Amino acid sequence: MDFEWEDLTGIVVVGLLVGALGLTLAGIETVAGFDVLAAGESAVGYLAAGNFSVGVLSTGIFSVGLFAAGIFSVGVFAIGIFSIGIFPFGIYAAGFYAVQRHIRASQ
Repeated sequence: MDFEWEDLTGIVVVGLLVGALGLTLAGIETVAGFDVLAAGESAVGYLAAGNFSVGVLSTGIFSVGLFAAGIFSVGVFAIGIFSIGIFPFGIYAAGFYAVQRHIRASQ
């Protein structure tokens, strides 16, 4: 059986989401001084969502994190139009294992 790193990514993300859910249900609001759940125009936290976001799992227009998704994203696993990271995915992706998606007009 072949092992591929892409298969592990989804499991890790789901594990991090379950961890954030567990911390939230336990009533823990901060970890190491950062919010577990952060949202707003600029958000910093474990699970961050906002225009400018920094976190383990972050999403927003400008996002930085281990798993980052946004228009401009920087992270180990980055998804966005402009993405930079070790495993980036986007129209303009730069990294060691970059996956570039080209959109073509239908004819």
